Amino acid sequence: MQPDKKLALQEATKICDWILKDSLTKDEKDQLVRESIDNFNNNVNPGWLKYRKSVSTNEAFVEWEDSAETFKDPYGNEFIDCLGGFGIYMVGHRNPEITKVVQAQLNRYALHSQELIDPLRGYLAKILALITPGDLQYSFFTNGGAEANEMALKLARLVSKKKYFISCVNGFHGKSFGALSVSGKYTYRQPYLPMIQGVQHVEFGNAAATETAIKNLIASGETVAAVIVEPVQGEAGIIIPPKGYLTALREICDKYDVLLIFDEIQTGLCRTGYLWACEAEGVTPDILVFGKASSGGVIPITGIIARKHLWNEDIQENPWILGSPTFGGNPLACSAFIATIKFILDNDLANQVMKKGEYLLGKLREIQKKHPILVDIRGRGFLIGLEYTTAEVGWAVSKGLFKRGIMTGGTLNNAKTNRLEMPGIMKMETLDHILKNLDETLYDVEEEFK
Repeated sequence: MQPDKKLALQEATKICDWILKDSLTKDEKDQLVRESIDNFNNNVNPGWLKYRKSVSTNEAFVEWEDSAETFKDPYGNEFIDCLGGFGIYMVGHRNPEITKVVQAQLNRYALHSQELIDPLRGYLAKILALITPGDLQYSFFTNGGAEANEMALKLARLVSKKKYFISCVNGFHGKSFGALSVSGKYTYRQPYLPMIQGVQHVEFGNAAATETAIKNLIASGETVAAVIVEPVQGEAGIIIPPKGYLTALREICDKYDVLLIFDEIQTGLCRTGYLWACEAEGVTPDILVFGKASSGGVIPITGIIARKHLWNEDIQENPWILGSPTFGGNPLACSAFIATIKFILDNDLANQVMKKGEYLLGKLREIQKKHPILVDIRGRGFLIGLEYTTAEVGWAVSKGLFKRGIMTGGTLNNAKTNRLEMPGIMKMETLDHILKNLDETLYDVEEEFK
């Protein structure tokens, strides 16, 4: 295809006009849906429609607007969001308390010069030091979760001068090369093997296996820089470790002078009913990774916060030695994160999620007693996994709920475990509505799979 600047301008003008309009005509809505499907097939990835949209009863489903607990298609059909963008909508969709701050910052200045002091970065770092566990103090801001985990891994090697990482089977830390190397999912790793060397995977929840791996590596002349772990495994199917696991990892890492990294990208900022999931055991990591909900559902921002002694001379002499993300910690993103923290603390959102999560889990277990296809329920707060007998059954449940105006999602490429990650602001009456429709859907699916 030859470049066509005239057509490109026509397309850009059309889309800008649609965005600026308060509403579209019926013909424009039809065109939007039709062209969106064509664009994904021809310019994004045709497999996206088969994988990402197949839960929809209509492959052509296109989302166009959202607010609070829901999103809508161009025709105004509304769906309750129980997937939450895989965790980004903790404070809801387009929360007005977040958007008004972001809009005000946009009206002042959006990005930074890269050379001068941008104040919001400093204020955000200070606030994070005030709300994270223990003596975590220095922050580094990035744009996506995998990038944040790359910074955590690089910091661990830079400071410790050691080589190996211990991570967990079925763990997920992103899909960039370093983050994927410490992830433990065959589906994503296999096409890129060999990965970065110096990583050993152990069973999640088994602290003794972690200690054995460290001991064996040291005994054979290797060095171990860090252990990286999710406090709750999300993409693996919402796997809750045994009580005391994080405490044991902290003790093991201290014993062998190994750094401890908690990947709280999915579990942090109230998702599990605690501001940070590691607070459930009162454990402070050496490096904490954050993301998803930090965006406020508005502007992406991720990053790490580390203990003071890790910010050594190497980093102070060359502040960009970890990385130099052009947009990391930009003023617009920092304003969103600061406003998100304010909203969380103003509304005691962690406590809200704890209570709502306990209510939801209790009601789900009552429903489970009536439906043998629902074999297990795991979760904490608003991070819940519903495991079914087969992936086909799980997919049928997701489809049934979507027909009823409720969106859930599978974990990884497997719908055997469906994930519930609804916004923390979700009302109790909405939870009851979801529970009622799940119960009805399960009866329908059981009839289908007789």
